[in-house]
Amino acid sequence: MATRASRRAFLRTAGIAAAGIAAGALPAGAAGQPRRPQLDRFSDLRRHFVFEYYPWYRTDPWEHWPEAGSHPPETFGSKYLPALGLYDSRSTAVMERHARWIAESGAGAIDVSWWGPDSNVNEVIPTLMDVMADHDIHVTFYVEPYADDHARNYARDILYLIRNYGDRRRWDCFLLNERADGTTGPVFKSFRTILLATGTDCHGVTSPVSDYAADDVWRRQTDTVRELLRGDFDRVTLLADSSQVVRTQAGGFDGIALFDNYVSTEIWPKHAQNCTARDLVFSFQVNPGFDSIVWPQDDPDTCYKPPAFSPGGGVYDFARAADRSAAEAASRGRIVESFQTTLELQTRPVLANARKGFFLVYMNSFNEWHEGHQFEPARNRADVAPAQLALGLHNPEQGDYRLQTLGALIHRAVDP
Repeated sequence: MATRASRRAFLRTAGIAAAGIAAGALPAGAAGQPRRPQLDRFSDLRRHFVFEYYPWYRTDPWEHWPEAGSHPPETFGSKYLPALGLYDSRSTAVMERHARWIAESGAGAIDVSWWGPDSNVNEVIPTLMDVMADHDIHVTFYVEPYADDHARNYARDILYLIRNYGDRRRWDCFLLNERADGTTGPVFKSFRTILLATGTDCHGVTSPVSDYAADDVWRRQTDTVRELLRGDFDRVTLLADSSQVVRTQAGGFDGIALFDNYVSTEIWPKHAQNCTARDLVFSFQVNPGFDSIVWPQDDPDTCYKPPAFSPGGGVYDFARAADRSAAEAASRGRIVESFQTTLELQTRPVLANARKGFFLVYMNSFNEWHEGHQFEPARNRADVAPAQLALGLHNPEQGDYRLQTLGALIHRAVDP
């Protein structure tokens, strides 16, 4: 009962504060501002722009930097050297710099990759939230497939996050998503939710998918979450990483939020229409493309294929300035295109998001260096040591061009 009272008290306080902000704001169209009938319904728009955030890098001992058979610090699991070097996610100084970059971009929240209550990632969360709170950045989580039975732990995991990082911190910086009608509640993404029971490889061999869970398993979990939190929030929004809207609905999810940057913007409208037909919300992530590390393979019969550069699938020689410029232009184009497309779809009056007053822009990612879609600044190419450049690194001339491009778009949307 005390927990419920604490949550309700927080929500009432937040509601009063939001009403004050809204009351003091200029009406849409005043003082030369353009009318934005969807976006101007939110009291703190920057909270709706959320970076995917990865707190898993370690230097003592090395973790994640050794991906793809690398041996840090000489070689490392990224095609880019970060501006901060090969850092440790446990470092408060690193968190502080990340928080400043995020705040300067105009974003107001992060979505943290979470690997279960017993993971070393979980150990970082209290300090990470302290730092983010100091910079007025809110925090939410997406649940990773940390075990084959992760689906059966879903309700337990959501409640763990609510209690430990909401209740115990007195809700200082836990992200509550605001709908256009002023109602609020937590929002959670999850990875590998709606899966096929079997998969068939390139040789025609069919095998069971180890972490497959039937739709009714997910439904029992999502129903449990809502039942246990029914009296505490206006709503709880649960999003699946799937374009299979029939199964997403059957699993009890409220909508979809895709992780795959290879899902091009051209197909987003179709997914949005499919969601609308099932009364589901949707969020398509802003991204700079995909430029992943390549995993070494000794098996000549492997089905693994190195991922192509996205967008466009171009093959670039990053030792050549002209090719680096072309790759940068493609990445900038993807940022702008994905940003504009997700905003347009989420505010289109005939689609589910606008009708339900739901708006949430995920940005993939702040710092997933393995897959090469990070917005965190890379080191300027002129500042990378020759021996490191000889590794074939893709560092651009201006290491922060992605964050600068995205930041200009966010600021224009939040404060036109």
